[in-house]
Amino acid sequence: MIHPHTELKFISEEIGNGVVATKLIPAGTITWVLDKLDREFSPSEIEGLDPLYQDILNTYSYRNSKGNFVLCWDKGRFVNHSFKPNCMSTAYDFELAIRNIQPGEELTNDYGYLNVISPFRPVDEGTKRKAVFPDDLPNFYKFWDEKVQKVFPDIIRQQQPLKPLISDELWEKIHSIIEGREEMESILVNYFRE
Repeated sequence: MIHPHTELKFISEEIGNGVVATKLIPAGTITWVLDKLDREFSPSEIEGLDPLYQDILNTYSYRNSKGNFVLCWDKGRFVNHSFKPNCMSTAYDFELAIRNIQPGEELTNDYGYLNVISPFRPVDEGTKRKAVFPDDLPNFYKFWDEKVQKVFPDIIRQQQPLKPLISDELWEKIHSIIEGREEMESILVNYFRE
C-alpha cells in the first residue's frame, strides 16, 4: 500500500502517470508496504494468462527474491523509475523516503533493485547511469544500503500512517536495528538469482 498523502497524476507523454505527494513526506517515512491485497504471480501462472494480462503484469509488477511477480493493488504500481530516486526499497518489504518529498513532487524508485528481466533505457536525467540492467542490484546494493541506513533511524521519529501494516515483530526489529542490537539487512536479499 502506498502512502496516503499521495495521488495519481499525469506526469508527461513520455512517462505517463505517476504518484505525487499531496503533503510533505519527511525523510524516514515509510512510503510503501507490501500488504495482503498485493498479488504474487509465479512465472508459470503468468504464462497461462491471456496476452492482455501478461502485458499488464510486465508493465506494473516487479520481481521479488523468489522470481515471482508482485502486482500492487493500489496506485503504488504507478511509482516511476528515477536514477535519482526519493524512495528506496529495504530488505523488509517496505520502502522509505530517503529525503524530504515536497508536495507536488513525484515519488520515484530506482528500478535497478526490482529484478527487471530485460535492460531498458529510461528518460535521461543527466546521470552517469543511462540504463537499468537485470544485475543492477548486486552491482549497486552497497550504495543503496547507505541511502537507507542514513534515514533508517528517522523511522521511529516520523509519523507513520502505514504503521498498521507493519507487524509487531518487524516493528521490534526496526527498533532493534536503530538501537544497534541488530544489523540492518542489505537490500541485496531482494535479488533474484536466475
